[in-house]
Amino acid sequence: MQTNILGTNLEICCTSPMTGFYRDGVCRTSPEDTSKHTVCAVLTKEFLVFSKEQGNDLTTPVPQYGFPGLKEGDKWCLCALRWKEAYEAGCAPKIIAEATSNATIAFIPKEVLLEYKI
Repeated sequence: MQTNILGTNLEICCTSPMTGFYRDGVCRTSPEDTSKHTVCAVLTKEFLVFSKEQGNDLTTPVPQYGFPGLKEGDKWCLCALRWKEAYEAGCAPKIIAEATSNATIAFIPKEVLLEYKI
């Protein structure tokens, strides 16, 4: 079992909409998850616009993949490097530390993540 950035058991991020690399609601990772979907974020309009501008449209539904499209306030397992990119651009969303994988610390300093903890 993976731990979160607080060192305790990794909690569920969200099941509605269903998130995570494995679509099990958990921001866990493995070698197959090359993008490292490890940050449990509470999405903001600002972040969603930023992500779309970077070529990753999270707002448009893709029914053939069971993707409903996301909106402000949704919780979602973001790729660690995308969250870092948003942080560097000044628009990173808040995170749920209990549901953010400890694997994220390989890409983003723990102190930075804790600044964004809800």
